[in-house]
Amino acid sequence: MKTSRKCRTLLSVTLNFFALFFSITAFLTNYWCVGTQRVPKPKCSKLRTHQCIDYGVNETDPNKVVYSWETGDDRFLFRQFHTGIWYSCEENIDDESEMCRSFIDLAPPSEKGMLWLSLISELLYIVLLLVGFSLMCLELVHSSNVIDGLKLNAFAAVFTVLSGLLGMVAHVMYTQVFQVTVSLGPPDWRPYNWDYGWSFCMAWASFTFCMGASVTTLNSYTKTVIEFRHKRKTFEQSIREEHAQEAFGYFRERSLHSISKSVEVYSSQTLNSGRKTPIPADSLDLSDIHASLGEEQC
Repeated sequence: MKTSRKCRTLLSVTLNFFALFFSITAFLTNYWCVGTQRVPKPKCSKLRTHQCIDYGVNETDPNKVVYSWETGDDRFLFRQFHTGIWYSCEENIDDESEMCRSFIDLAPPSEKGMLWLSLISELLYIVLLLVGFSLMCLELVHSSNVIDGLKLNAFAAVFTVLSGLLGMVAHVMYTQVFQVTVSLGPPDWRPYNWDYGWSFCMAWASFTFCMGASVTTLNSYTKTVIEFRHKRKTFEQSIREEHAQEAFGYFRERSLHSISKSVEVYSSQTLNSGRKTPIPADSLDLSDIHASLGEEQC
């Protein structure tokens, strides 16, 4: 029982550790959503000769209009961007650096409250995961004491389940806020196309590991309680059987002792009744004896 309970606790700790690691990584990175943005090509200059629009310059007649024949998507640049909970970063078309803006500032005013609620839920999700992980580690250390282990197991299961629910709510709210921001956000930021990034996948993987840890912890608690009750029932049944055997042996000895005493009393009474009573010599008549002897000889 002790070995199996320790193995189940170790599995719960491992799952909770991965959930905690993935959640912190996703919370601190800015790759929840990735995609491209369409921006107009800048005007060509001496410093920039490619990925630009060359309108041309007529040095003889500056007033002459020069047209560009680029149409459609040829007039735009497609730069990569990635967005997280905190920041949204996109490529700088002038150099190879990145420009980052606060995603809270990009969100529409109607969605800022939900975004802050999502941030608070993510923080609580990580905190509750950390509490559950600590309780599971304490249970692993105090695995020799069944009662204390059950108490720690129960609290760890409760905190892990609550953290999983908060994490799911936080992920869903952020997804909704991002989709609204794509439609109603600043025009210079709106994505041309986008998809979910690896941070978003890690966030949901963290939720999956969290639910796995909570189920494993609840299963460990239930199985330990059942095994403990079964052992207690078996122990009580063995004690009752032992007491019954002792009582049976005691009454058996008492019965044998009573029977042996009864037999001794009966045998002594039989011996006493079978013993002949001596006749006094004065009461015997010798003539009678000779007459009886004579009759026997005849």
